[in-house]
Amino acid sequence: MRVPFVDTKSQYEDLKSELDSVVLDILASGAYVVGKHNRAFEEAMAARHGVKHAIAVNSGTDAQRIAMQAADIGPGDEVITSAFTFVASVETILQLGATPVFVDIDPMTFNLDPEQVEAAITSRTKAVVPIHLYGQLADMVRINDIANRHGLLVIEDAAQAIDSHHRGVFAGNFGIAASLSFYVTKNLGAAGDGGMILTNDPEIDRRSRSLRIHGMGRERYYYDEVGYTSRLDELQAAILNTKLTKLADWNDRRSRLASIYDNRLRDCPITLPKTLAGNNHTYHQYTVRCDRRDGLQQFLKEREVDSMIYYPVPIHFHEPYKAYGGGPGSLPETERAALEVLSLPIQAHLADDQVEFAAQSITEYLAVVGAS
Repeated sequence: MRVPFVDTKSQYEDLKSELDSVVLDILASGAYVVGKHNRAFEEAMAARHGVKHAIAVNSGTDAQRIAMQAADIGPGDEVITSAFTFVASVETILQLGATPVFVDIDPMTFNLDPEQVEAAITSRTKAVVPIHLYGQLADMVRINDIANRHGLLVIEDAAQAIDSHHRGVFAGNFGIAASLSFYVTKNLGAAGDGGMILTNDPEIDRRSRSLRIHGMGRERYYYDEVGYTSRLDELQAAILNTKLTKLADWNDRRSRLASIYDNRLRDCPITLPKTLAGNNHTYHQYTVRCDRRDGLQQFLKEREVDSMIYYPVPIHFHEPYKAYGGGPGSLPETERAALEVLSLPIQAHLADDQVEFAAQSITEYLAVVGAS
């Protein structure tokens, strides 16, 4: 039985008539850049996450970079973050001339360990960038307490955390800004790239809107600072706003599939995902830990069950970033997670029996080889 990791075609079929209609309308209108669909999508996302401002840009990477620049992160500043992440979380810090400071993760949630955050603070620390990995928030109560006591900014990397909240408070409300990604594989994915900055700060809003269009100020062709070309085009905004109507259903479906994995794998010798008390989990990924990970992945491949490793190599092991880490052994939980994590298929258009088959395949493999 084929169990695909991503199924963008089925997602399209779910909303085919609505998507076809809005795309053709935009093509016929000739209005392709930062128009009514951008405004509608920004308003819908701001309302959904309970923030005052949402600024659409052309990628999650640009959302993070622009948010940090709008918060005056730059040369001489240290930014505490995780090495267990996608590279964009770190490259954006360096692109602004700041210095990433890596701290270890909580092995249960894969998010920043607050105790490690506090220990890494120096006189040069300007901000903390917690990464809400796999679909749940980092421990923002403790991280914000630390940041407030030390006078630090918090800028959330919420690329994988649309609709994620802690006791009803959504990503985007725990720091001065947050970034979202709408890459095609995300819970809410564009037909290409897309991103968004969420903030309650009017100055972050103003500067982000300027920075996404070359640093242009209130008057056309007058520039306040060096910026970017980072507009979200109208086609992507309309596609995302149309898909937004299905996001709650799709996330509910992911939760249903996660419960199947939980029930079928609870007695297996692997570690299942854990949700921090007070958090919801939108299951952008359903990630298990297994000390026979590579063998398990190969076995699943032979059964035509897709899987992915997010992330096989910690950032501080990669050549461009080695200078900012302490080498092997410096982040033991991060390094161990990279050897053990495996993300299983959980996209919303899977059938129950496909996930049952994936879980049964895992059970069969572990019954033969064992694991810890």
